[in-house]
Amino acid sequence: MPSGAPTGENCLVDMDSKAGDLFGAEEAHPTGTGGAGIMAKLWLPKGLSVSMAKEWIDRRRMSIRPWASFVDQRKFSKPRNFGELCQRMVKNVDTFNSNYTFIFLGLILYCIISSPMLLIALAVFAGAFYIIHLKSLESKLVIMGKELTVPHQMSLAGAVSLPVFWLAGAGAAVFWVLGATLFVIGSHAAFRELEASEMEELLMEPV
Repeated sequence: MPSGAPTGENCLVDMDSKAGDLFGAEEAHPTGTGGAGIMAKLWLPKGLSVSMAKEWIDRRRMSIRPWASFVDQRKFSKPRNFGELCQRMVKNVDTFNSNYTFIFLGLILYCIISSPMLLIALAVFAGAFYIIHLKSLESKLVIMGKELTVPHQMSLAGAVSLPVFWLAGAGAAVFWVLGATLFVIGSHAAFRELEASEMEELLMEPV
């Protein structure tokens, strides 16, 4: 008996086409709110994507020097003079820049996790930006004759959540992260001895 339900291979084709319609629905919707792709674009400004962020992290991970060598105490010593100090700082920052990047990110994460009020402030900021962005997708938000772009929406969300950040002591947290980062990275770069290949490179550089 013939029926309207697809069977066999036709069923697979039909399901694939429906899946394509589902994930491509955002482009078909006049306001851009009809598809699953909206979640991938909701929190990122134009020109950025999750894949770009993942690619950046992967590149950093690939260029990380072994942590065992990074913290090897046998390779630390006091610089003999100011010139050697400067050479170490420049070369070590270039050599261990990916390690230093993850140390900086780790300090930020520790600061956020260890401060419940800061977590609440970030949640308020994220919620405010989420609501503002959704409103802008439904209809254009215009203030003083200008449409609110994503950076403007983030600024507005920041202004809304500013009192919460102030109560959470966000300013002190920022200074703590910067100070701790400069201390850790500066100390490591200054006292970490250069590798033999780097010393040879310095000796071969024209004066």
